[in-house]
Amino acid sequence: MSLAAVAQITSTSNILKNAKICKDLIGEAASKGAKCVFFPEASDYIAQNSSEALELSCHPDCSAFVKQICAEAKQHSICVQIGVHEPSPIENKLLNSSLLIEPDKGIVQRYSKAHLFDVDIANGPVLKESNSTVPGNAIVPPFLTSLGKVGSAICFDLRFPEHALKLRNLGADIITYPSAFTQKTGAAHWEVLLRARALDAQSYIFAPAQGGSHNEKRASYGHAMIVDPWGTVVAQYSDLASPNGLIFADVDLNLVQHVRKFIPLLRRNDLYPAI
Repeated sequence: MSLAAVAQITSTSNILKNAKICKDLIGEAASKGAKCVFFPEASDYIAQNSSEALELSCHPDCSAFVKQICAEAKQHSICVQIGVHEPSPIENKLLNSSLLIEPDKGIVQRYSKAHLFDVDIANGPVLKESNSTVPGNAIVPPFLTSLGKVGSAICFDLRFPEHALKLRNLGADIITYPSAFTQKTGAAHWEVLLRARALDAQSYIFAPAQGGSHNEKRASYGHAMIVDPWGTVVAQYSDLASPNGLIFADVDLNLVQHVRKFIPLLRRNDLYPAI
């Protein structure tokens, strides 16, 4: 078994401050023996609106953020997955991406969020991710890490079981959902969705989370979580903990194989399309 660390943080519009928080947690994860540490979406910054998000994406601190995280991964010999904003081919639009960083190789994989969060909640926040972001156009194959094969998804992707099943069929042992759920939807759906995806894919689910107040307009649910392939929550970040911290769990790939053999999910692709 290998130890994994999953982070909960409260990103703001201060990119270098966010980088310092992430670097401190990378060092803490490594000091406690974790092989990999996973951060939420938009770890580099969370803006007040789409205009500020686009403005911050052009700031030199954004490239400095990624360089500092890569250097910290190398210094501590630990794999890091982290959510950032990246330029897109479309003018005035961004990609919501998750970068997988190996200590000696730098960025080895990037996945851009496929399903964007465009929601207008009655008496709640209005969040139109498409105002500033374009969707990714690919599910990337799982990447082999020291924990096992890691498949990538981001936040709203969690509501689409087909995504998780595709990653499972591509060989994933672990699926990550770095997120910034709203407080209202998080309280109602976060845990049940994570456990459902673990059961669907019979895989570990790592859910690093943004939590707390980012600015006067936006707050996130938090409750970073690790779920095993049996659907059991094996670690969850406490509301009583500091705004930024880690949870840990051992990854047992034998458990993944045991669950898949114990309950074989044989698809009836004569009745519905294969994924």
